[in-house]
Amino acid sequence: MGTKQVGTAVITAAGFGTRFLPISKAVPKEMLPLVDKPVIQYAVEQAVEAGITRVVLVTSRGKGMMEDYFGPHPELERTLEERQSPKLAELQRIASLAEVVSVRQQYPQGLGHAVLTAKPAVGDEPFVVLLPDEILLGSPSPTRQLLDASARLGGSVIGVGRVAREDVSRYGIASGEPVDERTLRLGRVVEKPPVAEAPSDLAIFGPYVFNPAIFDALEHIEPGAGGELQLTDAIALLAQSEPVFAHRFEGHRHDAGTPFGLLTTAVELALERPDYAPQVRAWLTALTGRLAGDTPPAAR
Repeated sequence: MGTKQVGTAVITAAGFGTRFLPISKAVPKEMLPLVDKPVIQYAVEQAVEAGITRVVLVTSRGKGMMEDYFGPHPELERTLEERQSPKLAELQRIASLAEVVSVRQQYPQGLGHAVLTAKPAVGDEPFVVLLPDEILLGSPSPTRQLLDASARLGGSVIGVGRVAREDVSRYGIASGEPVDERTLRLGRVVEKPPVAEAPSDLAIFGPYVFNPAIFDALEHIEPGAGGELQLTDAIALLAQSEPVFAHRFEGHRHDAGTPFGLLTTAVELALERPDYAPQVRAWLTALTGRLAGDTPPAAR
């Protein structure tokens, strides 16, 4: 796999988003805004920046708007053109980012099942898996770093990062033999282990670079934690037959998978935007003063 160009990304976006109810009853959580674009756009743009030309969205009932978002809207574009709106260029850019197709996961059966659902669309090719809730930023991007690691090592690679020991039970955890200071050959992967049983503090965040053998592994595992097909179980099975590596990418991780995480991620991303940063800094300064009790009541 290491010498073959990876051209397809699978973005898993089929979950109910129950943490965001009631809004997620009508609006997919992946379409909730981070500043001025939806959560899922960050994953698509990162894939495209890493050289991906085709994106497979794994969706579920009521999430058709995601595919619509990345397609053309002739009527709206015509209106914006007549008004000479600067927004037209951005809408046209989004519609031309990549070939975007969707496949539907009929029932919520876990991340592993969501990835397996993409098999007919992916075919017999290496591919990347991105989790839209994980906003991973770096230069080069974590996706580019994982693709480069895969090309160098010649195998499937999963993105990991260190977490506090008390938080390991929230993640899939990886351990193995070091290959270099940022990479290990996977020996063991465990889904959400108790703190006392976790083999390391390396949590799996993605992105993932897989060769198509992962589909065979997914077809041979049994339901695991939560009665669902766990991607970590398939990775563990794959690692028994061929090398799989865990790479600690360089960059920053934002968790947009909870309402509070979405809020804090939006603020941090706005602080990195020249068009929003001055206003956000001024607001945060004023807010800090109010919280400290330094602002007179009349000014509140």
